[in-house]
Amino acid sequence: MDNFENHLAEDPLFGAALDTLAIRAGQTRSHEGEHSEALYLTSSYVFGSAQEAAERFSGAQEGNVYSRYTNPTVRMFEERIAALEGAEAAVGTSSGMAAILSTCIALLKSGDHILCSRSVFGTTTVLFTKFLQKFGVSTTFVNPTDYSAWEAGFTANTKLVFVETPSNPLCDVIDLQRLADLTHVHGALFVVDNCFCTPALQQPLKFGADLIIHSATKYIDGQGRCLGGVVAGAKQHVDEVLGFIRSAGPSMSPFNAWVFLKGLETLRLRMEAHSRNALALAQWLNAHPQVEKVFYAGLPTHMGHELAVKQQSAFGGVLSFRVKGGREEAWKVIDATRIMSLTANLGDTKTTIVHPATTTHGRLSPEQKAEAGITENLIRIAVGLEDIADLKADLARGLG
Repeated sequence: MDNFENHLAEDPLFGAALDTLAIRAGQTRSHEGEHSEALYLTSSYVFGSAQEAAERFSGAQEGNVYSRYTNPTVRMFEERIAALEGAEAAVGTSSGMAAILSTCIALLKSGDHILCSRSVFGTTTVLFTKFLQKFGVSTTFVNPTDYSAWEAGFTANTKLVFVETPSNPLCDVIDLQRLADLTHVHGALFVVDNCFCTPALQQPLKFGADLIIHSATKYIDGQGRCLGGVVAGAKQHVDEVLGFIRSAGPSMSPFNAWVFLKGLETLRLRMEAHSRNALALAQWLNAHPQVEKVFYAGLPTHMGHELAVKQQSAFGGVLSFRVKGGREEAWKVIDATRIMSLTANLGDTKTTIVHPATTTHGRLSPEQKAEAGITENLIRIAVGLEDIADLKADLARGLG
């Protein structure tokens, strides 16, 4: 076995199930013997000698240096995420977008090319097209389920392939193994945003992904409290991302890491409950006369349903739908709700509702919106844990 496998074999949690890892992985107790994970609110650390300080800073000796890049609470969170995703390592960041930016800056250079799914979070598109382009990194967007388009999109300089699956907000499902194989033939890295499923429902590394990105702000927290992100995968790639974070500083707060550790303890239970509610609401919307189309992989009519069954253990909590009409009709439905929260966040125990064309994807050009299927009559719902009958009644106020 290599060093990583030897380390795993020595871990008392080696081979433990996801629910056990979500509660136990990564915890290191202090001399106080605390049962809950300790929260280390400190910016710096004291060294025993000048030599120890020099060795810590040079990397010759392991240990804490400065909380911009080493903190015991953040490390516990990173190790737990790595265990849940089946990754060699993970690194926390200040937000989900910071995780994407850090990955790109650490692993790409001027002249490199990104091949990206057209169905991604609107801010991801803006990051790639407006900001990375300024530094000489180009991006091509393709239909996420058109594999001939993926093949045609590769260039000699393609270094990174980026996808969300299921995607935001149309729930497109991408064949991870197929795209991973294609990516590796072209010598690029395959990066998957696993925010909608979390490792409780999907583990993309098992299907050939090189790196996993999460907005921990969403389901990992689960109650809309804190901002954070994480990158997980092979240690050699994660170490490069950590190197950027060490220098540039988009670091995870120790307090937020502590909150996320608590969120992970109930992750699978919540994701299964979110999935049950979302499926029930999708089925109800699918039969409603004022609904034009529902986008949710749990519906057998969804083009990605069979693939989602193969790759995921459940279908997640996010769905979108088109009402009959345009923006006026969509806004009418949204404004009529009294229980659902009108906010662009998702992954909360509280159900949220939003109009993507004017919020999450509002900075896209009309052409980009059209290509991504972001129409004026589209509504996205991140289904929470309220009683499903109350959620249906809340939507019925505006749907009629």
